[in-house]
Amino acid sequence: MADAPLTSLVWTDHVTGCRGYLVVDRLVRGVASGGLRMRPGCTLAEVTGLARGMTMKEALHYDPASRYVPLGGAKGGIDCDPRAPEAYGLLVRYLRAMRPYVESCWATGEDLGLTQDLVDRAAAEAGLVSCVQAVYPLLDDETAARARLADAFAVEVDGIGLDELAGGCGVAEAVLAALDRAAVPYRGTRVAVQGLGTMGGASARFLARAGLTVVAVADVKGTIANPAGLDVEALLSARDAYGTVDRAVLRPGDRELPGDAWLSADAEVLVPAAVSYAVDAACQGRVTARWIAEAANLPVLPEAEALLSARGVTVLPDVVVNSATNAWWWWTLFGDVGPDAGEAFAHIRRAMRTLVDLVLTRAEAGGTTPRAAAHALARDRLPVIAERFGWYR
Repeated sequence: MADAPLTSLVWTDHVTGCRGYLVVDRLVRGVASGGLRMRPGCTLAEVTGLARGMTMKEALHYDPASRYVPLGGAKGGIDCDPRAPEAYGLLVRYLRAMRPYVESCWATGEDLGLTQDLVDRAAAEAGLVSCVQAVYPLLDDETAARARLADAFAVEVDGIGLDELAGGCGVAEAVLAALDRAAVPYRGTRVAVQGLGTMGGASARFLARAGLTVVAVADVKGTIANPAGLDVEALLSARDAYGTVDRAVLRPGDRELPGDAWLSADAEVLVPAAVSYAVDAACQGRVTARWIAEAANLPVLPEAEALLSARGVTVLPDVVVNSATNAWWWWTLFGDVGPDAGEAFAHIRRAMRTLVDLVLTRAEAGGTTPRAAAHALARDRLPVIAERFGWYR
């Protein structure tokens, strides 16, 4: 899959001069799936890599018995700080410019720097019916499917929306599956999480509730650490919309450390859930963990992964670890799961267990990294999807 993406667009905002990008890597049945991110420094190369990753994620969850049919991969990106005063207007203008693609072939949603509520509000202001309306022609019963997804988005579990928890449930299950394969008990296993937004916060919650000890979390203000374990629920309840924790809730034993201290935390598992390219060749030597679970997209650079692998650190790749967010949307919309948290979590756990076991078994048998094994598995499935449904490159 070294060929170029199907479509690659660069857009310049006439008001701010900021740039936005859309890359459609592949179409399956005429549609591609992939979120929209907003961050300062976002580039076309970054979005291109993420779009290819979405093609892989979609293929990895292909199940001939499911109603959900994998889509192609795509990604959008805007080079702007989401906290900037001009960010929302920029988002609306970007979606207005990309409206023909959202209406016809690009199903999108929240990604780094954006919440789903914000994307939905901006999409409506841009004149769109929905940010996933390109999928509607593929549904057997559009009215029932849209009602089911709306009902699912209205579900809350302990004050947090099901849509915000689905991805973290998948991340946690990927970690638990790896621990089970290594016969490592959950209790006593320590975790450090970079980012306490939608994905990182939910991952921390599910891991803590499984019995693991979260010893460090990092946000834009720095790292909060406690070797005896943090009160994850208190930290989650004290977050702002961007995942920044109000330090007023910290307990006497909680310490405030530099922002990158999570990387060298005395923990068995690291969960980078904030930004891409967080672990490079220079800083990977600080990692003492046994596993890194990529909850963010592309957080470990290839040269860092090679060095980590050489010293026995297993990197569970993003195309597997954070794939439940995307899959849950489509399982719900196509009718594989209903608008019920218990049903959704059970389906996510089964699917992630199956996928992690397949990938790790393939990696062990072939003497490769889990990332290489996941990509090989996706490449095996892509021709099957293409033959059954048709795709364009």
